[in-house]
Amino acid sequence: MMRKVDVYYGDVFAGRLVELSRGSYEFIYDDAFLSDRNTPPVSVNLPKNQKVYHADHIFPVFTNMLPEGANRRALCRAKKVDETDFFGMLEMICGMDAIGKFVLRKTKE
Repeated sequence: MMRKVDVYYGDVFAGRLVELSRGSYEFIYDDAFLSDRNTPPVSVNLPKNQKVYHADHIFPVFTNMLPEGANRRALCRAKKVDETDFFGMLEMICGMDAIGKFVLRKTKE
């Protein structure tokens, strides 16, 4: 089952993180965001010189958005999300305040 979350820079759509399958992920920059010189890259490991990035793990910039310790356990328990399901946890925090300029939102498709 493919899962997706949208990545925003404030209110500007930056791109989409996709779990193609466990162990297969991609981040796709939005064309308008990619061509806008006033927007920063999502991370230094995802520079704005390529539209699609592939990886066998979720990109660290996104896993760094996740709560840790007791907060993670409590939130996962409350939302019924497995603590080993990192993409599920990313879906769980969609719409929540994030540290930094990028936020996650549920994909509307």
